[in-house]
Amino acid sequence: MIGNKEELPNLRCFSLTCQLEQNYYDELIIPLLHRMPNLESISLYLAHDHIHRFIDGNDLKKNIINHMPRLNKFLFNIRSIISLNDQISLLSNNDIQQTFSNFTGNQIISCVNYFPKMKRGQCHIYSYPYTLNYYHNITNNFPGGLFKRVREISLYDEHPFEYEFFIEIAQAFPSLRKLSLSNRKGQKLKNSKMNYPLIEYPHLNDLELIDIHKDYVELFLDNTKTLLSDNLCLSVEYRPLRKVTNNFKKDTMRFNCAKVVQLMIPAKFKISQRFKAYFPHVKISQFY
Repeated sequence: MIGNKEELPNLRCFSLTCQLEQNYYDELIIPLLHRMPNLESISLYLAHDHIHRFIDGNDLKKNIINHMPRLNKFLFNIRSIISLNDQISLLSNNDIQQTFSNFTGNQIISCVNYFPKMKRGQCHIYSYPYTLNYYHNITNNFPGGLFKRVREISLYDEHPFEYEFFIEIAQAFPSLRKLSLSNRKGQKLKNSKMNYPLIEYPHLNDLELIDIHKDYVELFLDNTKTLLSDNLCLSVEYRPLRKVTNNFKKDTMRFNCAKVVQLMIPAKFKISQRFKAYFPHVKISQFY
């Protein structure tokens, strides 16, 4: 269908979903949509990498909406990722949000982030209420909201995630089943004396803590901070796991660790009796 150039005037509805980051928005997706001039409904869910610009409201109007006079429903969720090497001026979230000022219907949410170490920028735009069951690359700039359908999320930032952030995430995603976290920055407010409520993930059964600072391993496993659900699959590096549990002797982490039924560790290590007692129900998978 993509390779053809024939017009498709009889199509009224079109939906395209791609979770993987791709780079053929201009070359393939836009020309494909232009072959469907009579569309009345579009659902477009994409992650676009290595382009020279953020996809914003002006882009959607110029390349999609203005070509479809019958369009009355347009749902989208688009993450566009750019290289910062050639960027002179950086757009703010307000700049992006202004490009949707004339959009009608659903509320439009935008979230712009820049990652200097990676030399990348990310712009996430989506129609709200949110319709997907996943939400990827959430940062400290998370715009909030309620996402009852979402079952899977990933968190990433070059700045620390503090305790309040995880409370907000737990409240925003009440049906969460899988959480992946990537953050090498330790928490600055780890020893704060604030009386925060317990972080609860009642449906979480898959937790990935691989590319992270040890503070986040401690946060999730300490039952005075986080309450995890039963039958949990945990992916974690061995060294921070051993360190935060004080070589599998720390009592405040026994309760949550006893809920782990599958443990995936990207390293080879010796399984001690103390380790077995700490994870009494676990099946271990070592990969390296």
